[in-house]
Amino acid sequence: MGREFRLPDIGEGLTEAEIVRWLVAEGESVEADQPIVEVETDKAVVEIPSPYAGVVERHGGAEGETLEVGSVLVVISETSEIPVEQPTPATPAATPIVGTLVEEAEVIEAPSEPIPTPEPTPARPTSAKALPVVRKVARDAGLDLETVIGTGTGGRITREDVESAIAASPVSASSPREASPPSTSLRPDGPFPAEAATAQKEAPSRDDERRPMSRLRRTIAANMSRSWAEVPHVTTFDDVDATRLLEVRRALSERHETKIPIEALVVRAVLPALYAFPEFNATLDGDDLLIHGAHDIGVAVDTPDGLLVAVIRDAGSKGVLDLAVEINRLGDGARERKLSPDELTGQTFTVSNIGAVGGGHGTPIVPPGTTAILSVGRAKEKPIVDNGDLVIAPVMPLSLSYDHRVIDGGLGRRFMSLLMENLEEPALFLTG
Repeated sequence: MGREFRLPDIGEGLTEAEIVRWLVAEGESVEADQPIVEVETDKAVVEIPSPYAGVVERHGGAEGETLEVGSVLVVISETSEIPVEQPTPATPAATPIVGTLVEEAEVIEAPSEPIPTPEPTPARPTSAKALPVVRKVARDAGLDLETVIGTGTGGRITREDVESAIAASPVSASSPREASPPSTSLRPDGPFPAEAATAQKEAPSRDDERRPMSRLRRTIAANMSRSWAEVPHVTTFDDVDATRLLEVRRALSERHETKIPIEALVVRAVLPALYAFPEFNATLDGDDLLIHGAHDIGVAVDTPDGLLVAVIRDAGSKGVLDLAVEINRLGDGARERKLSPDELTGQTFTVSNIGAVGGGHGTPIVPPGTTAILSVGRAKEKPIVDNGDLVIAPVMPLSLSYDHRVIDGGLGRRFMSLLMENLEEPALFLTG
């Protein structure tokens, strides 16, 4: 009899998880500690290894199905328990066909007459690794994932890889459309251009569409609702002359021949302000304010599946180069949904670079369990007054939201003033 392996608690407070992709099919062998399935928790997609070797007898759920912690995830039999199939003559009742992209099985009836043996063709690899949302984008575009080279972690195919492949491929035989003569009825001076005809043919439906939100989107919605309901938000705005900040970033990138994300400098600049005003690195716990000794800075990451906050542990112990490496690693991991739950929870302060997507000032929402969040916009050339002279300089917008139960307006302005001094002269925090 097969041994049942039940869905474990792989994160703090996990109650359920959604099956993203089975890595070992029913009937296939598996080794101990071999990844057997990918599951999605509230924020992370993680691989769960098999606790023992054997043959997968039964999956506890299909891809896309949600299982509760403690329910049967998979049943694994020892190899000796699996009966050896005896060869049977004639035609079987049905033959399973396993797709290489959508990983869904369909059954077709066996023909009544023998099928001629086709010419042998080279086996195609079926190792394309991609999240369900990426596979759907490829499937909708008629793109074969096996032809796409993945640039993500471990060769995983990202949404950007698929979109680049779609843009590079001609609209041709891969998804042929029924040819029809161009319409001239609405244009007296000739036929529509091809793109206009396509837009006319593919006009969106006027019917309502109900789209179930993903698990991540539901988690984001719940956190935002909780924060907005519980925290009386106050947001203070300002602008800084980013001339020196951008010069230092450029010099460091050239000297060390690596890209320095602006977040690395912003995190270093905000740390002295957190040291000076610890109320911004705290959690309101009932009638007490818990001041955190560690400075675990969250960095917001825009991913194809939604906003994630990756956490830099003990940011105060890291220099700018170390922060750059960590921020790049966390950003890649978040976009590929490969970070662990511990890397996506527990920040004590958050930095959100909305400038990365062209943003300016905003009103960021304070994440639950923290007291403040800093939003940094894109620096743009603007006229400013410098020592009585009108000059053009890159101006960076800042938006600081905080919990008004803990932080008053005066304290918020003092925090912002110290931060602005640091950003306008990086020597103040780089030598500190």
